[in-house]
Amino acid sequence: MTDKAVLGWREWLALPDFGIDRIKAKIDTGARTSALHAFYVEPFARDGEDWVRFGIHPWQQNTDYVVHCEAKVLDRRQVTDSGGHREVRYVIASRVRVGEHTIDAELTLTDRETMRFRMLLGRTAMRGHFLVDSGRSYLQGARPGGSREA
Repeated sequence: MTDKAVLGWREWLALPDFGIDRIKAKIDTGARTSALHAFYVEPFARDGEDWVRFGIHPWQQNTDYVVHCEAKVLDRRQVTDSGGHREVRYVIASRVRVGEHTIDAELTLTDRETMRFRMLLGRTAMRGHFLVDSGRSYLQGARPGGSREA
């Protein structure tokens, strides 16, 4: 047996570094990097280091609820999405809570407003921590404060 937690193909996650207690994510073993929805991204300098200020609509189909965030830039990378489009994205670090488990992950920032999920958890973040059962959903629990859906 393994001591790794099992994830479904979609899960409720939290991003405690940004005060986000719930965001529905697609668990995407086909994606190398994780991606976080950011409807605006503004680079700035702080103490001689590169930072970004960005806004998130963490709840699907709700643009009224906004979380404004700041994070240190780790990198800028060219990412090819599932449609073959290339984009240079800012990369940040964040803790990601999945059920009772917390991992450190690199997240690329991109506008996912029209996408079904506001976040993708890619295989690099999952490596060594989780297994994926692609036929099941929400194995790490219901949406905080509510049902498994929403």
